[in-house]
Amino acid sequence: MQNKLLKCAALALVFTISACGLLPEKIDETKNWSASKLYAEARDEISSGNYETGIKHYERLESRYPFGTYAQQAQMEVAYAYYRQSDQAQALAAVERFIRLHPNHPNVDYMYYLRGLINFNDKLGLFDFISRQDATERDPKATREAFESFKQLVERFPDSAYAPDARLRMKYLVNAIAQHEVHVANYYYRRGAYVAAVNRAQFAVKEYPMAPATEEALYVMTRSYDALGIPALRDDSNRVLNENFPNSIYYRGGPKVSGPWWKIW
Repeated sequence: MQNKLLKCAALALVFTISACGLLPEKIDETKNWSASKLYAEARDEISSGNYETGIKHYERLESRYPFGTYAQQAQMEVAYAYYRQSDQAQALAAVERFIRLHPNHPNVDYMYYLRGLINFNDKLGLFDFISRQDATERDPKATREAFESFKQLVERFPDSAYAPDARLRMKYLVNAIAQHEVHVANYYYRRGAYVAAVNRAQFAVKEYPMAPATEEALYVMTRSYDALGIPALRDDSNRVLNENFPNSIYYRGGPKVSGPWWKIW
């Protein structure tokens, strides 16, 4: 009984000392570090994959040395670190903050490029066509935002070192967006909603005429008009498909086969 009382008393004393602030605080080894040392250590941590530690060092740098090139560079590095850490929300917030605070920074083009990459790598924006998920459940929002980010980069900084890669990604993204519209059009067609199918396929053709997905969009339009019993529009869609894609995979036997697909199949 006496031992239990002694243990309780000892614990009570520890809690009292802690509450009064008498226990030693955790030492901050970075307290007297210079801006250059904080920056160097942060970069080393990021390079080693220790993103959380690296981000904390960058945040300390900006807090202690808010003015100067190191602080601005730290803001950029934080955005990149969050991106590498796959924290999309924090990465985008850091990018937007930098662009807002430093619109004329000599490296602001990189931040536009990074914003595009963040959205480009968002799984909700880049469609995995092998996935079992229904196409209509995929959200093309991130894909469109990635395209807009790359577009802003190319338009504002056409000579940027990142512009060539951005243009290539834009081409891919245009077809990804168009393909999404075609997936949705097919979804409507399979369910007998032929008017809706025509509208989505037509939108893909009008908005993204140079995208490869246009070929399938015209095919969906042709089938939908045929199902609706509108031969004039069916023939017109088929004519456009045949003129633009004479070797279309949607014609059995390729260009050697004469006649529209609905008469052949």
